[in-house]
Amino acid sequence: MATYDLEEQEQISELKTWWKMYGNTVTAVLLAVSVGVAGWQGWNWYQRTQAAEASVIYAAVQKGAMERDAKRVRDAAGELTEKYPGTTYAAMAALTSAHMQFDAGDLKTARAQLQWVTDKARDKDLRDLGRLRLAHVLFDDKALDEALKLLGEEPVPAFAARFSELKGDILAMQGKQSEAKAAYRAALAKLEVAEKAAGSQGGRDSQYRDLLQVKLDSLGDK
Repeated sequence: MATYDLEEQEQISELKTWWKMYGNTVTAVLLAVSVGVAGWQGWNWYQRTQAAEASVIYAAVQKGAMERDAKRVRDAAGELTEKYPGTTYAAMAALTSAHMQFDAGDLKTARAQLQWVTDKARDKDLRDLGRLRLAHVLFDDKALDEALKLLGEEPVPAFAARFSELKGDILAMQGKQSEAKAAYRAALAKLEVAEKAAGSQGGRDSQYRDLLQVKLDSLGDK
């Protein structure tokens, strides 16, 4: 028993010595881990709360869109982009509102909302969609060079053909036929790639392909 007690005392003594040497470090690590876990849980709670609150406002955007109430949609979208800019709801609301403001003839507001999506949306697909729609607005407003510059960066594959098509439209309006034809050919090639990736056949893709071919043929053989 005495031998056991002696061994036990030696172990306790070694533990005390080890703790004096490393105790502060262990405590700091444990505290850091605890803070990190608490911070992560707090962040997740904050994200969920933001998304839940934003979804309520986005419901007002949808209702306003169904009722064709452009002002209500604009105000709700503005609240989302101001208070909940990190949510997907904010970008979707801005896109919806921009469409309605464009239809109502308010190009200034439409451009501002699409610019916000292009610059601020977290999701690249939504950013590229905003960029494409903004380029269309600029094209309709005859700001051709600005629209063409906006299309310079390659988008996600889902919008690649649309980007090239609009480039072709802009270049054709600028009288640059050979460059426009190259853009339409690129649109056809990108559409084919997208079709293979999605495994789609016929339907709307076929109609779109026909449209691109008509635009290409309209520029002649030169």
